[in-house]
Amino acid sequence: MSQFQLNGRPVTVDLDDDTPLLWVIRDTLKLTGTKFGCGIGMCGACTVHLNGRAIRSCITPVGAIAGQSITTIEGLDPNGRHPLQKAWIAAQAPQCGYCQSGQIMQAASLLKDFPNPSDADINAVMGGSLCRCMAYVRIRKAIKLAAADLQGATVHE
Repeated sequence: MSQFQLNGRPVTVDLDDDTPLLWVIRDTLKLTGTKFGCGIGMCGACTVHLNGRAIRSCITPVGAIAGQSITTIEGLDPNGRHPLQKAWIAAQAPQCGYCQSGQIMQAASLLKDFPNPSDADINAVMGGSLCRCMAYVRIRKAIKLAAADLQGATVHE
């Protein structure tokens, strides 16, 4: 039995401790916003937050998160009004959209550490989040829009 918080509510699952958190989130708890990409923690599609920090859920065993707090894309803002979610739409960041929940979750972690990120900051933190459609220019724009929104500023291109 593993107990943890998921998007602010208590959850108990009766699964092997080595079950990947991704499968607990998607298959057991039916939250499908978090995606399976590579299965080895290299692409970022499965990114969620553990106690506010970005982790790869495909390589994190559910036994390792007992008593902790997990946030998925559904929990970032259930109404889709988080500054990053709004910026993603404004910047038309998604193309196929598959990687976007992981990208947004990684970007949320980035903005906690770098509220006004430079291009180098974005490259360093987002470098492990892959986008097959190569929407990196729009993703960078969305991150800067969200950073400005969070600071009450305006982005000029």
